[in-house]
Amino acid sequence: MDSIGTPLMWAGFAVFILIALAVDLWVMRTHGPHRIGQREAVIWSAIWIGLALAFNAGLWFYLRGTLPEAEATRVATEFLTGYLVEKALAVDNIFVFLMLFTYFGVPAASQQRVLVFGVLGAIVLRAILIFIGAALIAKFHWLLYVFGLFLLVTGAKMLWAVGKEPDLENNPILRWITGHLPLTRGFHGEALWIGEGGRRRYTPLFVVLVMIGVTDVIFAVDSIPAIFAITTDPFIVLTSNVFAVLGLRALYFLLAGMVEKFHLLTYGLAAVLVFIGAKMLIVDWVKIPVFLSLGVVAALIATAMLASLWIAPRPKHAS
Repeated sequence: MDSIGTPLMWAGFAVFILIALAVDLWVMRTHGPHRIGQREAVIWSAIWIGLALAFNAGLWFYLRGTLPEAEATRVATEFLTGYLVEKALAVDNIFVFLMLFTYFGVPAASQQRVLVFGVLGAIVLRAILIFIGAALIAKFHWLLYVFGLFLLVTGAKMLWAVGKEPDLENNPILRWITGHLPLTRGFHGEALWIGEGGRRRYTPLFVVLVMIGVTDVIFAVDSIPAIFAITTDPFIVLTSNVFAVLGLRALYFLLAGMVEKFHLLTYGLAAVLVFIGAKMLIVDWVKIPVFLSLGVVAALIATAMLASLWIAPRPKHAS
């Protein structure tokens, strides 16, 4: 697998991420379980975005000393495009998280712990899938066409599902959990299970954690092919993915109260997937510059958000 990542760069990135996670967890533990307000969510979102941009700038300065400046700029733009794509697609995760928390009635103060575990699981899962995907693409180039077709179909399905609520009652995984595991009737703080009558009983928070883990798998399968349309360098793919996921918890609390405002965002995300899928399918005949890809992705997302503010959502009819 061809990559700009040297052993020193990989080690430096790993240390950076571990320190960032440790600080995040320490802050959460210090403050204890509490409801995250808009101000705190804005601050942490700004911190994570700032760290991603600082990493990208540092990468560009480092590469400029070892590669031609145009090549260093291309790689930095690939990171920025991949980060934007993954950040945008993470919004869909947030919609699902909000639906799960609402369905199970998870107290606001208890949502942090579930999201932290979800973020850690997403990082590990994506790292595994990225290395597998990069190795397969390096050996079987035609897989890019498969990924492209998959993204086209995913984008079309996303458009088809707009406005339709997922049927959690008939979700096979949820039905298996509720049918096979001993569950408590209510929450017990942030506990995932309790001992009761010499037997372990799982709380609704554990069920939500499992469902978020399943969501991580589904969205990783959707989003990782998208980043491979931008670059096949595993270092850029992994770093842009991880930075996008790291800010997911803060982004959730930032957007949770604004989901209705951006009711057309799903259309923008679907359009992004269709564009990236098409880009992968024509990669051997038409080379779309990275700067153009970045502009198209940014324009699609911005258009959907602005349209959401301009066009009022349709009223929901009582069934």
